[in-house]
Amino acid sequence: MIETANILNSATPQSLILLDEIGRGTSTFDGLSLAWAIVEYIHNTQAISAKTLFATHYHELTELEELLPKVVNYNITVQEWNDTMIFLRKIKRGFADQSYGIQVARLAGVPQKVIRRAKQILKNLEEHELSAQGLKAQAKKAAGKEEVQLDFFDMIYQENSQAEEICKEIKSVDLNKTTPLEALQIISEIQKRLD
Repeated sequence: MIETANILNSATPQSLILLDEIGRGTSTFDGLSLAWAIVEYIHNTQAISAKTLFATHYHELTELEELLPKVVNYNITVQEWNDTMIFLRKIKRGFADQSYGIQVARLAGVPQKVIRRAKQILKNLEEHELSAQGLKAQAKKAAGKEEVQLDFFDMIYQENSQAEEICKEIKSVDLNKTTPLEALQIISEIQKRLD
């Protein structure tokens, strides 16, 4: 962030700005928010107006091409074949149709059990992406209301009715009327049921 601050505070129209993976090392939403705001700042600040190459793993940033007239997306072409990734070593106009982090982890030798679980978690997370403007979380499907934070219980991988029942029970606890001791007792009872 110190380097990023230095770039943003000293760049001129004669600068060439190269930014790679801004926002890594913090929470997903913090990182995405910082990266998004930095792109907007570089784009909209007349005193900068510099050519910029901004490499990112945040798919949501590709939507900035539709919102900011000087933003253009490029990606490295990848071919998938039999659940294997082949890098074609070509750069083309547009954005990648998906992220390849899980495939890269598989290629690196991460255990297959971890890969399968990561795919399940990814599917749950993708149901809660930000809107195109990056202002609000996607509307919650069931309730029809806006969600400003991921609902932890909606993301839990649920294979059986016991997990659903426990989630409903936890959601029904009125935290404003529950003492810390009562909360610990509730957790203890749930742990016993899970064991």
